[in-house]
Amino acid sequence: MHLFNYSLLPSSAITVACVGQFSGTKAQEICVARGGTRIELLRTDATTGKLETVAEAEVFGTIRSLAAFKLTGGTKDYIIIGSDSGRIVVLEYNIETNGFNKLHQETYGRSGSRRIVPGQHIAADPKGRAVMIGAMEKSKLVYILNRDAAANLTISSPLEAHKQRAIIHSMVGVDVGFENPLFAALEVDYGESDQDPSGEAFNAAEKMLTYYELDLGLNHVVRKWSEATDPRANLLVQVPGGQSATTEKFDGPSGVLVCAEDYIIYKHQGAKEHRVPIPKRAHPLSDPDRGLIITSAVMHKMRGAFFFLLQSEEGDLYKVTIDHAEEEVQALKIKYFDTVPVASSLCILKSGFLFVASEFGNQYLYQFEKLGDDDDETEYSSTDYDNFGAGTDPLPPATFRPHPLDNLVLADELDSLNPIIDAKVANFLGDDTPQIYTACGRGARSTVRVLRQGLEVTEAVSSELPGAPIAVWTTKIKAEGNFFSSFWDLAVMNETIDSSYHTLDQYDAYIILSFVNGTLVLSIGDTIEEVSDTGFISSAPTLGVQQLGDDALLQIYPRGIRHILADKRVNEWKVGPGQTILACTTNKRQVVVALSTNEIVYFELDLDGQLNEFQERKDMGVEVLTMSIAEVPEGRQRTPYLAVGCADSTVRIISLDPDNTLETLSLQALTAPPSSIVVADILDASIDKFHPTLFVNIGLQNGVLLRTVLDSNSGQLTDTRTRFLGSRPVQLTRVPIHGSPAILALSSRSWLNYTHQNILQFTPLIFDTLDHAWSFSAELCPEGLIGIVGNSLRIFTFPKLGSKVQQTSIPLSYTPRKMIVSPEHRLIYIVESDHRTLSPSAQKKLLADQRAAGMEVDQEVADLPFDIFGLPRAAAGNWASCIRIIDPVEAASIFQLDLENNEAAFSVAIVPFHTHPNELFLVVGSAQDTHLAPRTCKTGYLNTYKILENGRNLELLHKTETDDVPTALLAFQGRLVAGVGKALRIYDMGKKKLLRKAENKSFATMVTTLSTQGSRILVGDIQESIHYAVYKAPENRLIVFADDTAPRWTTASCMVDYQTVAAGDKFGNFFLNRLPKNVSDEVDDDPTGASIMHEKGYLMGAPHKTHLLAHYHVNDIITSIQKVAMVAGGREVLLYTGLMGTVGVLVPFVSTEDVDFFSTLEMHLRTEAPSLVGRDHLAYRGSYAPVKAVVDGDLCNQFALLPMQKQGQIAQELDRTTAEVLKKGETIASSSW
Repeated sequence: MHLFNYSLLPSSAITVACVGQFSGTKAQEICVARGGTRIELLRTDATTGKLETVAEAEVFGTIRSLAAFKLTGGTKDYIIIGSDSGRIVVLEYNIETNGFNKLHQETYGRSGSRRIVPGQHIAADPKGRAVMIGAMEKSKLVYILNRDAAANLTISSPLEAHKQRAIIHSMVGVDVGFENPLFAALEVDYGESDQDPSGEAFNAAEKMLTYYELDLGLNHVVRKWSEATDPRANLLVQVPGGQSATTEKFDGPSGVLVCAEDYIIYKHQGAKEHRVPIPKRAHPLSDPDRGLIITSAVMHKMRGAFFFLLQSEEGDLYKVTIDHAEEEVQALKIKYFDTVPVASSLCILKSGFLFVASEFGNQYLYQFEKLGDDDDETEYSSTDYDNFGAGTDPLPPATFRPHPLDNLVLADELDSLNPIIDAKVANFLGDDTPQIYTACGRGARSTVRVLRQGLEVTEAVSSELPGAPIAVWTTKIKAEGNFFSSFWDLAVMNETIDSSYHTLDQYDAYIILSFVNGTLVLSIGDTIEEVSDTGFISSAPTLGVQQLGDDALLQIYPRGIRHILADKRVNEWKVGPGQTILACTTNKRQVVVALSTNEIVYFELDLDGQLNEFQERKDMGVEVLTMSIAEVPEGRQRTPYLAVGCADSTVRIISLDPDNTLETLSLQALTAPPSSIVVADILDASIDKFHPTLFVNIGLQNGVLLRTVLDSNSGQLTDTRTRFLGSRPVQLTRVPIHGSPAILALSSRSWLNYTHQNILQFTPLIFDTLDHAWSFSAELCPEGLIGIVGNSLRIFTFPKLGSKVQQTSIPLSYTPRKMIVSPEHRLIYIVESDHRTLSPSAQKKLLADQRAAGMEVDQEVADLPFDIFGLPRAAAGNWASCIRIIDPVEAASIFQLDLENNEAAFSVAIVPFHTHPNELFLVVGSAQDTHLAPRTCKTGYLNTYKILENGRNLELLHKTETDDVPTALLAFQGRLVAGVGKALRIYDMGKKKLLRKAENKSFATMVTTLSTQGSRILVGDIQESIHYAVYKAPENRLIVFADDTAPRWTTASCMVDYQTVAAGDKFGNFFLNRLPKNVSDEVDDDPTGASIMHEKGYLMGAPHKTHLLAHYHVNDIITSIQKVAMVAGGREVLLYTGLMGTVGVLVPFVSTEDVDFFSTLEMHLRTEAPSLVGRDHLAYRGSYAPVKAVVDGDLCNQFALLPMQKQGQIAQELDRTTAEVLKKGETIASSSW
């Protein structure tokens, strides 16, 4: 078996972010590493203030650290990356190609994320002269950055600054102006601790703040200064320093802020130490003795000033300022600023935005309303304490009262699935494709996300009409000119829209609605109202509308053509007796109509604005169903090709060139009669990176869309691609998207074919089924669409172009642990639990005890929303947990049951017990007083609930005690199979509790996953991979008869078939194991299992071993795997989700030809599309074991991004054309979702 791995949704977690002027302009961008595997450039839109993705690239490696640096005097920031490649890489963003160029790649160590190989920390000199890259332990290297004579960036050989047996906690560049570059590191020497078994040396170990100076004259690094600091220090923050470039004043005092537990310390060589306490929340539920650490920080320099924003592990932001006179610090001050989600990185933009790259959940962009200088918040200063707070003695505690956002306001939000704890696939919404239901998040910010394939649509207007139109158009009056509209009342639509003075180049003037027996024209003026003096004929249906030439309009109706001039004069062309117009197509200078006599009549606009008929007509010999011409290319008089769809299931390309007008150039046979054709010039960088490609889009009456390329020189049709869109005949419309042409395809589902980041996208719309649509431009939505749904008119826009899914969030109370879907009730059951927090009843009891003791309780602070301020922290062993029922159709929680007595739920299953036919029970595995390290609990429980009210309510039937935590539950042959700690048990229903029927205690560590077919149960152990067990009913035995040869830390598993299992481990590997068929048959043929029990164990395990079929490093911890068909009528695939927000599929190949093709393509791309971070692709995908029988589809997708010359070379090696290679990749991707 061979598989094709394809990422439906790449990882959405941001592990590290930095800000800089990467495009070389004044505008700043944010560079982020998503999931550690992708690099992305974000920019704020100047008009809307929203974040937009500028460029993105897969690096095929793990980004461990990221920093921006700018050479002295330069205007452009470069990106420097530390990764698992053992190389330091310098990237540049290229505006012309909208991609990243690798400028330098210097090897310094072995690949992989190793303790002593640099890459974990990066610190850049503020003046851009050098950069230090460090490992977690011992190794530090310094590279000098400079320019050569051609002003190109150069990088030196590495200079060592190693320190043996030293663990590095943090590293930062010290701002010393233009003196020798200085770097600060927070280090602990573990040499003595390693040799001392008593532990005294460990307790006495000092954490040192060390300065390393790069001597530019001698070209070497020296340890300049070292001083002990707080042993609980974890983070260093750069303090501005050096003289200003414009004045002789100093930008700051230089040095660093040392962030330690409960304290912020200012330190610098030869300077007085300042220390202030970190204010803690004055929360009635908080523990005042609990330490607080800073997890992320950002420094922002303004003209003549600077400040720091530090964030605690609870999400609170603190503003830190330093009062200084030249280089002398006078005071270190700290005050509470605001509360935002806990971030992995904070970035401040000069335009007044704060970007919060959240550790978990969505990322946020905030705008500064004020800087917190004039509020009443208490400010704590080092001058309030003796000796500026320096020393090791504890300082008086500082507190603050948390409040909702005051200094910041939310500007934008980026969806992120990180972390995905569990996921299920089901089609509850009745779409063509199933939805993915993911349990995401951590704590009170957790959600269940409903992922629907398609482009999100925002509806601006919806209005009922007196009848059901069959078509709609919009048109301008003039190609150039002015038209005023200040405020128009949509009397027909019952809507009011504000519109300012605008030009007709920008906005539409008329909406034309065609009915079966007439035409309605709506004028967009002070009001939108019906008008009759436009020159349009209203007594007949309209077939086409066009703004013709400079200032004329055109209406095509079944009996003729009306050419409406600017002075309202009408030139009319009518068909002969007994003839009607069946089809038409127009652009600004050309008109073509097809008559019922099977003739084609061609008109062209002359330079005087007259519409002239070509003297000859072309007899097609067959009924014409549809036809299309492209827009007139810029600088041309006409478009040279006409595409005609005929009733004999053919499409013919006819020349409109003056030399051979109406001559047939090419013909293509179709599988069904065409229903619609659109010819359009659309840019697709995979075909031509510099010029638009002329596509002929053909919609068939059987719901299939064909997209073929029309050769602009010869008129021949090539490179045909096919896609099934729906059950209705396909109707096509050419619409503008971001100023570029796109195709809207309407069937039983609407689709949009558009260009995003120069690559052609084809995405369904999440919207009602449209009958007809056209472009719409008004003040309300300058670039929208207008469509007909039955007898209603809709105006809508696309707010998130480029996204492939719509996410609907359903909030949860705690971290989700497991979820299960009930197809019978069409509901989702989910168990949630959080450690180190208090349940609602425990919170009430604590507050009541405080009031009883006469303490004042700040109820307003206690009632602050947990989803913003987090759940109250408690000691280890405290849990809050609940069971929730979610209606996915309503996207709402309909039932919640909180667990009491410090009980936490960990597993859930819906079980139809055979003793209670026609009834379903929900069994929840929970434990009381659970501790995680070591894993213990007071008592485990199997809570059995009766499902009532059509699945919308639960009633506790009984609780069954267990001796360990029930971590996995599954329905099995009318009974319950449960993984309880190290044991596998089968339970049956009893009156007062569940009855244990069978047990097997041979598992090494803990059962984490269960799956079953027939009497076979596949058991995933947390450390020992997958075990095959069988239940022999005659002897009532659970027998393990096969296991894996390798110990794997199993996180998720799924039975692919009766002998095969797919699973993931905690190191980010996917593997596929299969039991030999003869062993499988032998086990099934043994009725009692006696022969299996007496077989001798092999390799200290079960008597039989599974064979490894496939192995692949996903680089994300797989949390769920399912075998599902994601496309209607498509093949089944393995869909997996990753902890960092990854959603991917593994598609099985159906032929050895495909295996050979994609394996060869992957081999070529490993050479032609090397990793941006210098990681060897084969080593990356085989990080823990050699990659086997899996092709990297994400790497194969890089083929479309290669230069055309390289594409041609690779295609030639494969004995294919470039178009055929692209088509193969597109086909396998479209079959996956």
